[in-house]
Amino acid sequence: MTSPAVRFQNVSRRFGEVKAVDGVSLDIAPGELFAMLGPLGSGKTTCLRLIAGFEQPDEGHIEIFGARADGLPPYKRNVNTVFQDYALFPHMTVGENVAYGLMIKGMGRAERESKAAEALAMVKLKGFEARRAAQLSGGQRQRVALARALVNNPKVLLLDEPLGALDLKLREQMQEELRALQKGLGITFVFVTHDQGEALSMANRVAIFNEGRIQQVGTPTDVYERPRTRFVADFVGSANVLAPDLAGRLGAGPRWVSLRPEKITLLADGQGAPEGWVSLDGRLASASYQGSVTRLAVDAEGVRITAAVPAGSAPIVTGSTLRLAWPKAAMVLLEGEP
Repeated sequence: MTSPAVRFQNVSRRFGEVKAVDGVSLDIAPGELFAMLGPLGSGKTTCLRLIAGFEQPDEGHIEIFGARADGLPPYKRNVNTVFQDYALFPHMTVGENVAYGLMIKGMGRAERESKAAEALAMVKLKGFEARRAAQLSGGQRQRVALARALVNNPKVLLLDEPLGALDLKLREQMQEELRALQKGLGITFVFVTHDQGEALSMANRVAIFNEGRIQQVGTPTDVYERPRTRFVADFVGSANVLAPDLAGRLGAGPRWVSLRPEKITLLADGQGAPEGWVSLDGRLASASYQGSVTRLAVDAEGVRITAAVPAGSAPIVTGSTLRLAWPKAAMVLLEGEP
């Protein structure tokens, strides 16, 4: 049986009175593009630092491809880290930055320059060896940082908010490039982000962190379409979390439920809901045009419900009465909620 690329077994890490990581158990498969997603202070970055060896667990243990890693310093682990600020040496050329780790290992100059050139070609920077970091764009510096990590042939590549410093267009481009690079290399990538769209679009699986614990692990589809807790429903994307009394009246049972805005449609005056659907009348509080969709805030049954409908699909008049409808199956029961 193949060992996980990374395994956490009941791992905790404290900083004084603060428990940054609280009993985390997790397996990351070899060759997986795995995301750790959560708000600031949720424990995701500390978990990444625990894998890298920059932190050590107070409880539990960590394995990398079946070998115990807790207690080992970073240089004795076959992992490399790409930081958000890239941490390039400004006095070195691009080629020297990429080859630096190989030089520290004692590799000869000709061989390390050859390997650095190969790594730069992988990240689409062939011919950039002689440039300085100050001559590069943000996206190019990010690629250099990737090449510097990959040139050491790590078994696991760790990325700490790797695209956080880039603008939207470049971030989207780099998401595609990172996915393609990881697939081509077959290396396990573990990346930390607070950007939900980034995690959902890039990862094979996502771990949702909050207050030092994992709330849910699953594919992007799993965590978005079938959130297990109110926190996951609220944090991943946008959701209407309906209280048990309203959910019960709508046929979902007296439980907290999650309802995604895009699952909701508008019915015309006098139009009944299709079989297997529920409907609810409310008053339009506000409308926000967002290109392909318009987000509606509707007050109904004492709660505010958000719906995302195709832009231009219906006349929108603030204060008007709207009839909302959605499939009963779109109401997802949340675990552990009374």
